[in-house]
Amino acid sequence: MTDADAIVLAGGRATRMGGVDKPAIVVGGRSLLDAALSAVAACARTVVVGPHRPELPPEVRQAQEVPAGSGPVAAIAAGLRSLEECDFPAELLVILAADMPFLTADAIGELLTHAAESDADAVFAADESGRPQYLVGVWRRTALLTGLDRLDSLTNAPMKALVPVDTMMVPLPGVADCDTADDVRRARAHAAPVTLDEARSILRRNSSRLPSRQAPLRSVPGATLAAPLAAADALPRFDVSAMDGYAVAGDGPWRLRHDVGFAGGQRPVGLLPGEAVRIATGAHVPEGTTAVVRDEFVHADPDGALRRLPDAPVRDDVRRRGEDWQPGDIVAPEGTPVTAALLSVAAAAEVAAAPVRGPVRARIVMTGDEIRSEGPLHAGQTRDSIGPVLPDLLGWCGIQALDRVHLRDTPNGFDEVLAADAECELLVVVGATGGGAADQLRDALDRIDARILVHRLRLRPGGSTVVAETAGGTTILGLPGNPFAAVATLLALAPAIVEGRTARTPSRRRLAPLLNAAEISGPAPRIVPARAAPEGGWLGDPHIRTAHLAGLLHRDALVIVPPHATDGTQVEYLPLPT
Repeated sequence: MTDADAIVLAGGRATRMGGVDKPAIVVGGRSLLDAALSAVAACARTVVVGPHRPELPPEVRQAQEVPAGSGPVAAIAAGLRSLEECDFPAELLVILAADMPFLTADAIGELLTHAAESDADAVFAADESGRPQYLVGVWRRTALLTGLDRLDSLTNAPMKALVPVDTMMVPLPGVADCDTADDVRRARAHAAPVTLDEARSILRRNSSRLPSRQAPLRSVPGATLAAPLAAADALPRFDVSAMDGYAVAGDGPWRLRHDVGFAGGQRPVGLLPGEAVRIATGAHVPEGTTAVVRDEFVHADPDGALRRLPDAPVRDDVRRRGEDWQPGDIVAPEGTPVTAALLSVAAAAEVAAAPVRGPVRARIVMTGDEIRSEGPLHAGQTRDSIGPVLPDLLGWCGIQALDRVHLRDTPNGFDEVLAADAECELLVVVGATGGGAADQLRDALDRIDARILVHRLRLRPGGSTVVAETAGGTTILGLPGNPFAAVATLLALAPAIVEGRTARTPSRRRLAPLLNAAEISGPAPRIVPARAAPEGGWLGDPHIRTAHLAGLLHRDALVIVPPHATDGTQVEYLPLPT
């Protein structure tokens, strides 16, 4: 790409949408600001003008027009001043408003090419109607400086007053902006599904963080450390024997005493040179000990002398005080989940409580008039075969299930559920996510102006999945109604929701070869059950029925199969709960 800098305008008040932070609106799984930054990612330097956004990476410069909200011309001037502080600012400047969800890096590249190959002072994008978009353009820096100097006042100055005479218009796709709530709804309806990796990244990055609180660690399994865990005491707390054997003083042979040192017992009297005492693993070694010698390395003579066996290795089986950690040492970093291992480490470090986020608590909502949990089935009804197992599956993902309710198919049935001040951080909705007459979840999310994080998922099954967040901070995970699709999507996405809400360190992807990938793959990513192959790797199920969970019987994992995969392709696998 031609050398260029970029100014992204991200401070508009969006008065036609009630004053919301428009650049933060999510369309197609990413915010309008993220879309703009992606479009100018190849530029040498980028400055974002608007309120400070701590989530931006340090390489992105930030500036603020004065006074705030004084219009795009003032914002452009603030961005230009920031770039002028850099060494060797580029002659070409991309100026872009953060309100176009579908603008691409290729489109910006086309504008830059026209700017580099012409003598025009500015090159602007034109929308489908031929109307110029003055906030999607490439300027020559000298022309922009001249235009700004020509204005008497920058505050609320019209953009047209800044536009030079010598300009060029380039028709481009994706330059429709989002100025109203209807624009946002239309954009979301046309947004392309996101991949599973993109969805996870969105959930980790854009989910609201739960507040930090001090809690006894044993009471919050599934939570995440909100600060590093520091040891309150050394480990070991004192010098202890690492093996069953003898504490000795000197090189030997040694005179064996009759007392014995036990773990948790009284510390033996100090050793004199040439003495030895029987000692158990974990016992406090007596003062004067120079080494602990294992049982199998010595022989006790009838006269009470203890001798090292010929050819026995000379080693010291003493664990010294603080060998594992000292008081104040970090034993677990921030972002570590509260698991059995963490609880054990905290106990060994004499730490009972710590700052945590979470655990995430969930309410399960089963939908559909045809679903029945208990009692005999009537005509047209089917048994709820996944609601009873969802609490265990959520627990596998580190989420606490509070309760489960059944919601019937009514036009406004979701309104009360979504408006309730529930004491949970996650609402798991099964069904009602598609586009059918009974699928009401998306309309309900629109009515409460929920922030859509994942509009649809590029995954089979699971494409109708939707993830949103309410104004009150509750995450809505809308799963497909088919049992296998719901369970597979839950296991694929729920850990990322926990990571986003609790600032947990993302889990590592598990990869292994899929031996029969060509038999399963197609034009879209798939998620299917698999069993471990004796020779290593996985064998996936080419055919799977989604109406029940029989396909999970005697299977070890789910595998995520990329499009057009060949046999032996490395794929991600998700171990199944046992």
